[in-house]
Amino acid sequence: MSEHAKTTEKFDLYQAVTDRIIEAMERGVCPWKKTWQDIGGHPRNIRGRRYRGINAFLLAVQSVLSNWTHPVFLTFNQAKELGGTIRKGEKSSLVVFWKVIVPEEYAADPRACPPGERKWLLRYYRVFNVAQVDGLPPQALPEPPATELSPIDACAAIVEGMPQRPPIRESGQGAFYTPDRDEVFMPPLRAFDSAEAYHATLFHELVHATGHGSRLARPDAFAGRFGSEPYAKEELVAELGAAFLCARAGIAPATEENSAAYLANWLQKLRDDKRLIVTAAAAAQRAADFIALEEEGEEAAEPVESAPLMAA
Repeated sequence: MSEHAKTTEKFDLYQAVTDRIIEAMERGVCPWKKTWQDIGGHPRNIRGRRYRGINAFLLAVQSVLSNWTHPVFLTFNQAKELGGTIRKGEKSSLVVFWKVIVPEEYAADPRACPPGERKWLLRYYRVFNVAQVDGLPPQALPEPPATELSPIDACAAIVEGMPQRPPIRESGQGAFYTPDRDEVFMPPLRAFDSAEAYHATLFHELVHATGHGSRLARPDAFAGRFGSEPYAKEELVAELGAAFLCARAGIAPATEENSAAYLANWLQKLRDDKRLIVTAAAAAQRAADFIALEEEGEEAAEPVESAPLMAA
């Protein structure tokens, strides 16, 4: 990764990432409301490892906007090593990652550095979709990983396997999480259009629950009132985290009845805060990993245990 990594001095990386998400939403595509199946599977690199965090959304968005049927990406050097050639005029896609900077005494083992002494820099490298490359051998394309579970069974396994899972109570008042009682309340399954919709909503509430002090203790997770900046950030974390879990289970994320208003709301939030989508995605991936442990074959976008949460 290091040979392709670049610093952020030449341009505003946070703004570049946010602009890409905004571009998609202005065209009616909400990245975290799309299913990976819509583009032929979860975005992955040429080695078959799935991208995580904001990279999964960035590359899925670019696949949708470019009508790519295989969400498989590789670097310029990887294409060359496989005998391929990037077609003239093709533009690359961003992949971002967090680089930790630690004092010299921790250089040999950065994980030993106390969290308060670590500094994080957002870095990037560039990749191309296989559709932009000529001359790749057919065997170079990795197949999506197979699963032995049905989507609903996979959902149930994720819920049952969540460590320190809060009690899930049936409620006629809608779906919500109460941090003071540390409980999730859900309408009965029959109140939803499908079992997939039920579990997508439950994932959203369980992601909220990871912000509790007994779990990930997300900063300011429950500090803001409805409409406030902290509230909006936490809601986006839950939206993105639920999307990661839906992708893991193979179901579609929960949809919004008024999609135009939903898009307009988040568009304004992203325009007001260029760091929102990047930091929320890092927190959401950490929450999803807490609920359902990271699977083998995933390309780490940032260290799970210590990536920035709500501030960079």
